[in-house]
Amino acid sequence: MPHLNRTASGVLGAIAGFVGLSAVAGVLVTATVTPAIAVSGYAAASAVDTFNNMPGFLEIDPLMLPTEIYRKDSAGNDMLMAQFYDQNRVPVTFDQVNPVMFDAIISSEDKNFYTHGGVDLGGTISALLGNASSGSNRGGSSITQQYVKNVLQQNCESKAANSDEVEACFTATTVNSGSEGYQRKLQEMRYAIQLEKRHSKDDILLGYLNITNFGGTVYGIGAAAEHYFSTTAANLTIAQAATIAGMVQAPNTYRIDEPGGTTQDDAGNPVNGEADGYKLTLDRRNYVLDRMLDLGKISQAEYDEAYASPITPQVTEQRQGCQTAVNAEFFCEYVRSVLLTDPAFGDDEDTRAANLRRGGMKIYTTLDPDLQQAGQEAIAVVPGSVDYMDLGASAVQVEAGTGRILSMVQNRPYSASGDVPGTTSVNYNVREKNGGGVGHPAGSTYKVFSLVNWLEQGHSVNETLNGRIGTKKVLVCDGQTQDVRLSNNGDGIGNFEASSGYNGTVYNFTRDSLNSGFMAMAEKISVCSTNQVAGKMGVTVGDGSALDATNNPYDVLGSKNVAPLDMAEAYASIAASGTLCQPKAIDKALNADGEDITPQTTCAPTLTPEVAATAAYTLQGVMTGTGSGARIGDGVPVFGKTGIHEYEHTWMDGASSKVATVVWVGNVEGHAELNNYYESGYSLARIRNSIWPAMQGAANAKFGGDDFPRPDSNLTKRVLTDLPSVIGMNVDQATQTLRAAGFSVSVGDAVDGLEGAGTVIQQDPGAGRVAGGTVVTIRPSNGEGVTVPAVSGKPADAVKALRDAGFGQVTTACTATETANDEGTVTGTDPAAGTVVNRNAAISVQYQAKKCGR
Repeated sequence: MPHLNRTASGVLGAIAGFVGLSAVAGVLVTATVTPAIAVSGYAAASAVDTFNNMPGFLEIDPLMLPTEIYRKDSAGNDMLMAQFYDQNRVPVTFDQVNPVMFDAIISSEDKNFYTHGGVDLGGTISALLGNASSGSNRGGSSITQQYVKNVLQQNCESKAANSDEVEACFTATTVNSGSEGYQRKLQEMRYAIQLEKRHSKDDILLGYLNITNFGGTVYGIGAAAEHYFSTTAANLTIAQAATIAGMVQAPNTYRIDEPGGTTQDDAGNPVNGEADGYKLTLDRRNYVLDRMLDLGKISQAEYDEAYASPITPQVTEQRQGCQTAVNAEFFCEYVRSVLLTDPAFGDDEDTRAANLRRGGMKIYTTLDPDLQQAGQEAIAVVPGSVDYMDLGASAVQVEAGTGRILSMVQNRPYSASGDVPGTTSVNYNVREKNGGGVGHPAGSTYKVFSLVNWLEQGHSVNETLNGRIGTKKVLVCDGQTQDVRLSNNGDGIGNFEASSGYNGTVYNFTRDSLNSGFMAMAEKISVCSTNQVAGKMGVTVGDGSALDATNNPYDVLGSKNVAPLDMAEAYASIAASGTLCQPKAIDKALNADGEDITPQTTCAPTLTPEVAATAAYTLQGVMTGTGSGARIGDGVPVFGKTGIHEYEHTWMDGASSKVATVVWVGNVEGHAELNNYYESGYSLARIRNSIWPAMQGAANAKFGGDDFPRPDSNLTKRVLTDLPSVIGMNVDQATQTLRAAGFSVSVGDAVDGLEGAGTVIQQDPGAGRVAGGTVVTIRPSNGEGVTVPAVSGKPADAVKALRDAGFGQVTTACTATETANDEGTVTGTDPAAGTVVNRNAAISVQYQAKKCGR
């Protein structure tokens, strides 16, 4: 197969072209005014001046290239996940193109390419005069001129913000008729002459083949070879090269990827499709082959073989968009949202959108293939569609200390439009601006912010509060309080599984996720400040608004809609000793020139190490309480927090020292109660216990995990509390008083007392400073007590006095003493005088006598 005959005229060709063009400039410029008359010498001279004053330097902007997003495969290699483009282009170098392709395009478009100076004068003049006299729309352009036109068009399109502006670019650079057509052609020629002074013929030819359109969104010979024939530009056959070369005259007519036809005949029948063997393209291809044979670029045998072959497309669709990111579509959409919003990728929204489709960026993401696969398998226990509710489920994992997103999965399959039944375009893991919804009520996983707030205000997790149901006077903001009723009778918020609560420590409240306990905490730390702590830890409402924009007492229990990714970063900050990192989906980003444009996410200390360590210690206790169903048992230390919001949403949030995992299952819309339904052997309210340990376990297996730092001693100390005296109160009053002070109460049996029945007359321990949460035993009076009177003198007189006082069981007890008299002398009673006893109690009179028993 012959190679190209590349004997360019070089500078001489350019000079000759320039001189000749100056002569014809008179024709061209005058034709814009009087195209059908002869040209005077004065007009021609003026035209030359006009031509010489036209801009000569053509700025060639970078090619519009697809942006490619990559992820790691299981072997750690980068693999293409998705791409976005306005123009599907695969740039090639000169050596990556089969020379037959150069022969085909030159033979059919510009046989004198290597000998003229940028403009084929004969062809140009003939075309222009023909246009002027007959209305023909012949181009007459050299390859260099066509390259100029394509450069001008792409320079314009690269700045277009919408399809109307793209169409305007096409019109401005391709108009052939009228004065505008002549002026455009003249400027095109001026650029072409100057272009050949600065660039080699080979560079211009390659530039043309890399930039030109080959139908639809296919641009450049690399993409055309791949798209139409599933091959490379280096491996094109003669017939394939001739077919592609023929397309440049009318790309959307001659394209061969539409079997149903690319156009219609006068009767409305489809033409140039599979049925007619792509007849229009075939005729054009054969024309190209004729030209190649005439110019000696191919032999007769090569011509015969190529001419006889049918057009047989082997189309490879270069799909774009996140639907190509199989099993990671929602993560891909999150990355796309970052590319469209982060200033690292452009100063404004339009620039970022253009860079995504035209900037040729290469984006390398954080997604971990093993954790993503484990997440896909784990989330599959939740069906993508059920007939009893709008069921959603999602999970996300982030690396503690970096914020890198390692996995992002959900139960419902992805579709870009979301119109396909059983699919969605909404990413349940992220905020609305990143393609999510408005978030989901966090339930008791939000209690972590009350815990952190409690610790930051210097309270110990071993401080004891009254965590029983009842009315709590909750601090809202600025000293304002609001009464909140906690009840299991349907007249207020209750505890999980109708627990009545208890007086206990914050540690135990967290372990048991006790609503009434956290409302008791809110009597000392305001809801407003708790919402502010959550905001400080990177969490907003799903729509991006601040959590403390409104403050409701029930926020403490997780009534706000939040995004799982926000919660994952918050829990990861506790695992990372208080360092909060912004979510990071991109490890590296390069522009088309290979320059690093990676967006810089920040990590900053948000909690003190002491608060983070004590929070982690407390949350580890959850894994022996409400989180026990999600235990992993692999020996890696983890902490967690469960959450259920009105049985409509269920969460499990937690972390090792390396990776945080957050799982949500619930109603996308609607209010179906999860505990009414079962899937995969789990109640939907508990199905988190299948998903979370599988995903966190996979993270533990790959990343390991260290022991969490020891909790701070000041934040875990036993707190002494003032124990009030309740003597004299009735039992109910005493019980309420003690519980309000943070103590548990045990009511003992009634004891004999002078006070009215039910009056507390004994308390153990007594009033004073004692450990919080101590059980206080109180005993009420039975109202039947009398005081033992003091007696003296003779024993018989004492016995009579006691009986006269109403005591029915009076006995005596003698002690022989030499110094006593014979009748005996009373020394006291048992019980002693002044003791309160029941009237039926036995009283013993104690006396001394010289001899007993007389």
